[in-house]
Amino acid sequence: MTTVAIIGAHGKIGRRLVRLLAQRGDKAIGVVRRTEQVGAIAELGGTGVLLDVESATVEELAEALTGADAVVFTAGAGAGSGPVRKRTVDYGGAVLAQAAASLAGVHRFVQVSGMGVDDPVDPGTGDWAAYVRAKSEADSRLRASELRWTILRPGALTDAPGSGRVRLAESTGPGSVSRDDVAALIAACLNEPASAGHQWEVRAGSTPVAQAVTEQSRTTGAAS
Repeated sequence: MTTVAIIGAHGKIGRRLVRLLAQRGDKAIGVVRRTEQVGAIAELGGTGVLLDVESATVEELAEALTGADAVVFTAGAGAGSGPVRKRTVDYGGAVLAQAAASLAGVHRFVQVSGMGVDDPVDPGTGDWAAYVRAKSEADSRLRASELRWTILRPGALTDAPGSGRVRLAESTGPGSVSRDDVAALIAACLNEPASAGHQWEVRAGSTPVAQAVTEQSRTTGAAS
């Protein structure tokens, strides 16, 4: 049994991942920021831990991560949250999680980012500009770390039922992808040690998720 700590476990991808891990017999530790969310994680088969990454210290978060085999960061400030929270959650939370994982001795780290954040089309100002800057810089910090990282950059996220098939590559071109399939992709990356050191975009496609991870892990060079 693998123990996976998920930061942002009550989000739309996080909840799907908790359920998926529980169904396959792994232990999911869901780090959540509200008391009522602890119970929601338990209903999905995980163990909720109450901790807010916007106010926690690195030592507090490291304590919550101790004993895990991997950390998944899929937290986000969300739509309408404003530029300040994009910075404190999407960037600050990710950097805090990276440092806490290192402190806790958890070397495997999967981070959910966004397609095109390094070269956005007309980022403008306001929420969108803050979002792409936060995600891009958080990814850069992770790539520079000593963690065994994987960065996933999905296209437009949908709540459509997952197909179990994706297009996964360093660059896929624009497209959408189901949150079900992103959760399955995270789980597949956790199963494939060779996925460490890679950054991929993902959108809906025709390749089974696990096969896509295996093929890309073997055929593409590690991201730098």
